[in-house]
This record gives sequence, C-alpha cells and structure tokens, in this order.
Amino acid sequence: ISFNAIDSALSSLKNCQSYINSGMDVATQVALDLVESFNDEEDINKMEEVMLEYAAMDRQLNHYIKAFEETIDQVKREKPEDLPDLENLAQEKFLEMESKNSGSDFQSNEKYMYFKDQLKEMKKQYRGKDTIEQIDEDIAVTRSQMNFICPITQMTMKRPVRNKVCGHSYEEDAILEMIQTQKQKKKIVRCPQMGCSHVNVKGSDLVPDEALKRLIDSQNKQ
Repeated sequence: ISFNAIDSALSSLKNCQSYINSGMDVATQVALDLVESFNDEEDINKMEEVMLEYAAMDRQLNHYIKAFEETIDQVKREKPEDLPDLENLAQEKFLEMESKNSGSDFQSNEKYMYFKDQLKEMKKQYRGKDTIEQIDEDIAVTRSQMNFICPITQMTMKRPVRNKVCGHSYEEDAILEMIQTQKQKKKIVRCPQMGCSHVNVKGSDLVPDEALKRLIDSQNKQ
C-alpha cells in the first residue's frame, strides 16, 4: 500500500476545510447585512442554522481526518506482518469520535463563536439604537463616537480588532505594532484600554471587529 497516496488523499480533505471556512465567512457577512438592513429575525436565524450545518461538517471532517491519521500512525508504529484493513480501523475510530458528539462541541468552533459574537454586537448596535435615541440622541452619538476611538492612537479606528479575552477593541496596526515592540523587549502587553486589568494581550486573541467597523463606516457616511 502507498502511504503517500493516503497522505495525498488526506491533504485533499484538508483543503475541503478551507471551503467550509469560506462558506462560514460568507454566512457571517450575510447575517450582519441582514441585521444592518433590519430584516426579519427569522431570516437571521436561518443564517445561524447554516453556520451550525457548516460547523457540523467541519467537526465530521476533522474526525475523519484524525481517525485516518491515527490509524496510519498506529500501523507505522506497530509494523504488523499482515497489514490490517485500514479502512475498517479508521472507520471504528471515526465512529467512536462521532459517538461523543454534543451540541457544546460547537463552542470550540472559532468561526461559529465569532459569528455569535459579531451577531450579538450588531444587534446591540442596530436593534437597541431606537431606544437609545429616544433617551437622548446627542448622548447616544457621543457614546458611540467614544467607542470608535482607538485607545492607542486616540484616533477613529479604520480596521478595528477585538480582544477575545477582555472584549476591548483597537486599531489593528497599532496593537500589532505594540505587541511586536514589546516582544522584542521580552515584555508582555497590557490592554491599553484605561481601567482594563488584562495584562497579556496576544495576537492570537485578536479577531476582526466587523460589527464595530460597519458602525464606524455608517457614521462616517452621515
């Protein structure tokens, strides 16, 4: 048997994950568009169903790849005289992994969690807007504009990223430069947002804040 052929097949499967990721990105953008356009909640919920389907596909694909990789590693390690049925062995491992599935598994899917987070922020900004404006439109605008200011540059953000740990947003280039500078000095980065107690900002904890960017862009157009 050619292990190289199996490795090649697994590599092709891994490429499928990029298509799943792209699909999840598109679904996220569509959902945010729907919130921004004040569409029915039912339409938005349908996009979450799409995201859950993608997350389930991603989980299944990960299990399938992992099952085959573990099977190949096992055979290479044990070097049996008679080569076992690799497909059956991999299938057993795959079914064992799938049997442990639960709804909470999706909490570990970064794309799905990002979708939930950004959808929540968009709804907060756009669905709560009328209520805020009824209280005091000037105060509402002032509060929003304050959130647009990067705590590092003190300027309106153009490409905001949010820290998944503490929830604060910064200008992407500014925070990455700060992290890189401190890394060279072998120091950690404290969140630059005044009053925040988070003391170890990492590049891996930063995600694009699409909801905030849309709000800033909308404000700039007015």
